[in-house]
Amino acid sequence: MHILLAASAFNSLTQRVHAELRDRGHSVAVELALPGVSLVEAVDRHRPDLVLAPMLKTPIPREVWSAHTCLIVHPGPVGDRGPSSLDWAIAEDTTRWGVTVLQACEEMDAGDVWATAECTLAPVGKSDAYRGEVADAALAAVLTAVDRYAGGTYAPERQGSGRARPYLRQEMRRIDWANDSTRSVVRALRAADSQPGVLDELLGGQWFLHGGHPEDRLRGRPGELLATRAGAICRATADGAVWIPELRARRLPGEPGEPAPVKLPATLALGDRLPPLPEIPAPPYAEAEADGGPRTWSDITYREQGGAGFLTFSFPGGAMSTTQCRRLLAAYREACTRPVSVLVLGGGRDFFSNGIHLGVIEAAADPAEESWANINAMDDLVEAVLTTTDRFVVAALGGNAAAGGAMLALAADEVWCRGGVVLNPHYRLMGLYGSEYWTYTLPRRTGTGVADRLTADALPVSAEAARRLGLVDRTIDCAPQEFADETSRLAVRVAGSPAVLSRIAGKKARRDADESVRPLAAYREAELARMRETFFDPRAPYHALRRAFVRKETPDRTPAHLERTVPGRRTAPLPSRRPRVTGPAVQDRAPGPAGC
Repeated sequence: MHILLAASAFNSLTQRVHAELRDRGHSVAVELALPGVSLVEAVDRHRPDLVLAPMLKTPIPREVWSAHTCLIVHPGPVGDRGPSSLDWAIAEDTTRWGVTVLQACEEMDAGDVWATAECTLAPVGKSDAYRGEVADAALAAVLTAVDRYAGGTYAPERQGSGRARPYLRQEMRRIDWANDSTRSVVRALRAADSQPGVLDELLGGQWFLHGGHPEDRLRGRPGELLATRAGAICRATADGAVWIPELRARRLPGEPGEPAPVKLPATLALGDRLPPLPEIPAPPYAEAEADGGPRTWSDITYREQGGAGFLTFSFPGGAMSTTQCRRLLAAYREACTRPVSVLVLGGGRDFFSNGIHLGVIEAAADPAEESWANINAMDDLVEAVLTTTDRFVVAALGGNAAAGGAMLALAADEVWCRGGVVLNPHYRLMGLYGSEYWTYTLPRRTGTGVADRLTADALPVSAEAARRLGLVDRTIDCAPQEFADETSRLAVRVAGSPAVLSRIAGKKARRDADESVRPLAAYREAELARMRETFFDPRAPYHALRRAFVRKETPDRTPAHLERTVPGRRTAPLPSRRPRVTGPAVQDRAPGPAGC
């Protein structure tokens, strides 16, 4: 079928639907629901067999849904209605949730039901859950609904009476620091992550708070700032404290012409307002909350198990600033001194990495200089991974990766991916040529032709398509919360394999051979020459594209690469040039428990 995706933005769920529908042979196009743009005309132009809305904040016009079958993905179970469905679920500490695919009609979220799927809600932020368990359920429901529609015989079920929940306004999200417990504060912060954040007053300013992690050890007067850690601030609650990684200044009513404020690491956002506070580093090893031990937060942790080391990192939104890259590089070098034969990089449940931190760059006094510093810090990290020849390195992607973050993963010896991950291995939508040694790592995995196509098309790739292309060595079908355990089990198995030492020796030989043909320094020099030219050219599109991205500016029209119809790819085998298969990480799905 030809399916038109109508969406308010090409967000993570829309990207996943786009990629997985193509995997199943459907042709797909996208139209963004933008102010002043007629969806009626867009549908007439595309002439789709089906209109599907994975994430749509505005109603589909009557002229469209009365003439075409239009399916809406609602992030809530049957009968749940309203624009803040997932926010309410997390705010009320719901542990079991669902997704409904329903037909558009006059009343929002009240149409006939084509499919529904249940899922659990882990104790994580809204955006993490949305990209994880909710997205898994949404895909299951979408694929069922599309198959039912294609069959031509299924009759959707009418909804009974439902409960329409109101928009969760800021006054309902407000934190009472004097009386609210850590559990209550964390729940409020998680329900607003990453948008809209929780509006609060702090140090004489108004800020949206983003992200929340419990801290059991530190104590203070409720509402007081206690410490900093890696750009985050620790704030006392009635019975403990929470870590808040990011802040976004509120744009005041008298500043309509000012650009929208940027979400930034909390200490950077506060700047000179921040009083002297102790910088308290995280414990060097990950703490086990499941064992009832103290809870604290760190964006980088390390642990060991059965001859394998696990260096896990989790940066908000997957963005990695200059400072974050340097801290991760230091942690990586320290991990490389440990007596382990396998080192797993990543393994968390949300974003692996999306590359350089465009928000910090935009807020810098000199964005060009900060861009240059950030890309060099990313390159230093990738180079360290590429030149690790005394142990086997695995990149474990429990969440999505894009641009330089995707190339960071490709620097590892093998890439293991959760089945629900979406990759965007390209740079051009930000007006960049790219670095992170991608001109070396991408073609050696996929071949030059596929590498050129991936970077030029700039479209999302599902985990399964990435495996067939050679970008990924193993896909693991499991729930997001189970990915770390599955990765640990597999890594320990590899570390205990009698072949692991020969695998390490083999990779060193290949690296030496590649270096003799063309040194890594030559790839870096050529890539950075292109990047430097862009960064320091004030007329380069990168600067306007970066600004629009971090300040959430609405585009005038649907980008051409999304608007064009992309054919399905099930019937034609994907071209690939896979690297040599090594040891137990065979090129197929690993067994494991299914996600919801």
